[in-house]
Amino acid sequence: MTTRRGVLRGIAAGGAAVPLAALGSTGAQAAPAAPAARGGGVRTGFEVLRAGGYRELRGQKVGMVANPTAVIRDLSHEVDVMHGSSGVDLAAVFGPEHGFRGSAQAGGSEGSYKDPRTGIPVYDAYAKTPEQIADYFTRSGIDTVVFDIQDVGARFYTYIWTMFDCMRAAIQAGKRFVVLDRPNPLGGVEATGPVLHTEYASGVGREPIAQQHAMTVGELARLFDGEFLGGKAKPQVVQMRGWRRGMTWEETGLPWVLPSPNMPTINTAVAYPGMGLFEAVNLSEGRGTTVPFEMVGAPYVDWHWADDLNGLGLPGVRFREAYFAPTFSKWVNQNCGGVQLFVTDRRRFDPIRTALAMIISARRLYPKDFAWRESKAPYWIDLLTGSDQVRTAIDGGANIDQVVAGWQADLARFRAQRQRYLLYR
Repeated sequence: MTTRRGVLRGIAAGGAAVPLAALGSTGAQAAPAAPAARGGGVRTGFEVLRAGGYRELRGQKVGMVANPTAVIRDLSHEVDVMHGSSGVDLAAVFGPEHGFRGSAQAGGSEGSYKDPRTGIPVYDAYAKTPEQIADYFTRSGIDTVVFDIQDVGARFYTYIWTMFDCMRAAIQAGKRFVVLDRPNPLGGVEATGPVLHTEYASGVGREPIAQQHAMTVGELARLFDGEFLGGKAKPQVVQMRGWRRGMTWEETGLPWVLPSPNMPTINTAVAYPGMGLFEAVNLSEGRGTTVPFEMVGAPYVDWHWADDLNGLGLPGVRFREAYFAPTFSKWVNQNCGGVQLFVTDRRRFDPIRTALAMIISARRLYPKDFAWRESKAPYWIDLLTGSDQVRTAIDGGANIDQVVAGWQADLARFRAQRQRYLLYR
């Protein structure tokens, strides 16, 4: 990769993203947001479970698949709460990417250990096969697996595939599977984006669902079981109370806890289903800045990119010319030119279409420097988008409308399939 002129030296990364509260639901074609539930907002699946005295888990040895997002309203962790209760027998914890307590960076985990706070054994479930996880379930002596992790609504966010692998493991080990449901922070109104083709299955997408799936984890568990697991897992979903499709995160009344180290705010989550695609090109996606997935650039980018992007008139978003030096990941400690993305209207903003329009623009403006990142087999962009359709269309000179048209038939099929598993309206 080469660097180019046009980057101002020594300019620090710019400020925070525009406040997004009360701007409405994320995603294209969003329905009007429903009012928040009275009496304290949305009640998560765990809150419903706890209020009922854990009756769904009575007489069972329980293993919890959780990370730092599994908290109650006073921000106590659910594992700590359950450990201190006589109403539930919590025997093991299983950690996903970044770990149960959240101490690991992207692509890492905490390993297996005894949790110093509770003394409960923690098993490392990240990047393990269903057979390995099934062995953990058997060795831990549990009867029921409980899943509670906050998803962000994008297919390539790995927690939903941890759930999928744990469901497969539960089938193999003969364990019951329970999901404590949480909101889709993007509103969950309508699925959008390309659908995975099975030959491109990987750790960032196991099965054919849309890039922005618009489902809760409980709904996804039902779809996974019905469509991909032959109905063998039979997940029990403890549903939320008071959540309606189209709610913004702010309307739920729930605290935002970082689901992963580079998902610091709801602003990040709003942009991520599209801006995560910048992991697949040789521009920094803002890791190593205070606004990951909202700040994008490279040493070869200059002010022309911001002007070009604003000239496209993309709905619900504006771009600020920005300069930054990532403290880790791509282009570490190098001055990068680029843009900071500001969502001005969540209802009109389409993160996937926006990100791909940005990639097309960067490729056109900087043809000698822009490059796709390759993985060991397919290009990384193919794994993230779920096929080679997006990459080959862009390389063939397609405009954004032509790229989006390429996945519409697959998306229509997924939307019809998804409808059968929804729990909330």
